[in-house]
Amino acid sequence: MIKTITLNSRPVGKPQLTDFKFVSEEMPKIDAGEILLKTSYISVDPYLRGRMNEGKSYIAPFELHKPINSGGVAEIVESNHPSFSKGDFVSGFLEWKEYQKSTGEGLLKITPSKTPLSAYLGILGMTGFTAYLGLTEIGAPKKGETIVVSGAAGAVGSVVGQVGKILGCRVVGIAGSEEKVEMLKKTFGFDEAINYNTTTNITEAIAAACPNGVDIYFDNVGGSISDGVLANVNHFARVVLCGSISVYNETSTPTGPRVEALLIKNSALMQGFTIGDYTKKLPEAMEQLSKWLMDGKLTFTETIVEGFDNVPQAFMDLFEGKNKGKMIVKI
Repeated sequence: MIKTITLNSRPVGKPQLTDFKFVSEEMPKIDAGEILLKTSYISVDPYLRGRMNEGKSYIAPFELHKPINSGGVAEIVESNHPSFSKGDFVSGFLEWKEYQKSTGEGLLKITPSKTPLSAYLGILGMTGFTAYLGLTEIGAPKKGETIVVSGAAGAVGSVVGQVGKILGCRVVGIAGSEEKVEMLKKTFGFDEAINYNTTTNITEAIAAACPNGVDIYFDNVGGSISDGVLANVNHFARVVLCGSISVYNETSTPTGPRVEALLIKNSALMQGFTIGDYTKKLPEAMEQLSKWLMDGKLTFTETIVEGFDNVPQAFMDLFEGKNKGKMIVKI
């Protein structure tokens, strides 16, 4: 028997362990053209919270009492497929199961000898692609500009800051602890970092950290932190809307400052996106990120939790800021 994690109930506010259910299933048997996968790593990401709600979005919501899925890495332990061999490793969207079968569609072969397998869920996976393409396609950074990144110690934010530095920008990060602030500056090379939990006035803190104003704001957080950054944007600034983790668990829509007048006054651009908007550019992103990583220009931090039974808790810990960099569960 194998374990599967299903969505037991739709969370109200912050997810609880009771919103998930462990179900036992028979070991799957593969047919012609199929492969059997043993899950090695599971990615837990803030955006999954939105998929737990009902309603229209850019991706279908999870169904109740059905397996949850997210990015994953798996080993092929049995193959009846001409393009895949036993012992190969693949990455792609996988269900939260210990073992599962697949036709191979949507899976990418990866090479563990070149970089850790977990990196294909982070810096060389969806989060790295999101950071690189969101910043370059929408932010369009120019040398000498100032970039502010919220959620900067997370998987996406930490890559955004490093790419910004490679492209010649001044980068300021916002995070939730002094430990993360030090990590941003010492590990990831941010020019300045702000601890929002000890800052009494985020607007003034941004102004002090960005004496020449903000040219690009890469927003992973939303809420009052973003209000403070937006109050400091320059003429022709670009605001890249990637995530809004501060309000994902709200049961009603929060009201904040109205941004229309601010955007008009500064001729500023605000644009949301998902990585699905840039599917055709994923090979370019992979090539560039891989090169920078091999050249030592990029580094990454992971928070790895061990054990399939700990997947739901690892996901919930994202909303408590317990991760540094990418949060991954090793099965």
